[in-house]
Amino acid sequence: MEKRQELYAGKAKSVYKTDDDDFVVLSFRDDTSAFDGEKVEQLSRKGEVNNKFNAFIMEYLAKAGIPTHFERLLNANESLVKSMAMMPVECVIRNVATGSLCRRLGVEDGLELNPPVFEFFLKNDALHDPMINEYHIETFGLAKAEDVLKMKDLTFKVNKLLKKLFSDAGMILVDYKLEYGLFKGQVVLGDEFSPDGCRLWDAETRKKLDKDRFRQGLGGVIEAYEEVALRIGVPL
Repeated sequence: MEKRQELYAGKAKSVYKTDDDDFVVLSFRDDTSAFDGEKVEQLSRKGEVNNKFNAFIMEYLAKAGIPTHFERLLNANESLVKSMAMMPVECVIRNVATGSLCRRLGVEDGLELNPPVFEFFLKNDALHDPMINEYHIETFGLAKAEDVLKMKDLTFKVNKLLKKLFSDAGMILVDYKLEYGLFKGQVVLGDEFSPDGCRLWDAETRKKLDKDRFRQGLGGVIEAYEEVALRIGVPL
């Protein structure tokens, strides 16, 4: 597989064309950002840790029947993935109340949510990723109704699988976001799953083991990512 020109550069990843139109190279960089790019730093080893972490999670989910874009690791910082038409919608699951949910609704931080809360957000940094619903998605043509139902169904299946994976390793999967795309007409999980896009707390101490360490200036960001990876068995 030949890696060719860059197609897209996001806040922490770059996408490169290959000699096969069905596949692209996903490159994880050491760039780290928060607050819609207002806070940006380079954190050594971050790209490698997130690449390997994502590969482990995607393979874990695929074995459980979740269709994903992941094909294989190429090197420490790069993976081969399916080339998809991404839907500009983020699917968010909240198992525990914290962050923006508490600010919006005035609920207690740390409150267990049963059943979990599902939310859609428009993927648009300029608008600060506003929350939307199925009506917005249909009216503005962001995704087909049947694809919206499929995204919701897959997200709840992922939640069941990952809550147990992290719980067995002594952690709480607080919340996370997923993104989906279409590959040959099929709804497929894309983007990444790493501590960059989820909240993880130690089950006993409630120590933050995710990107909140960067947002809140707590330090030890990559060390926390590596701790999570080692707990669930990611080969680093």
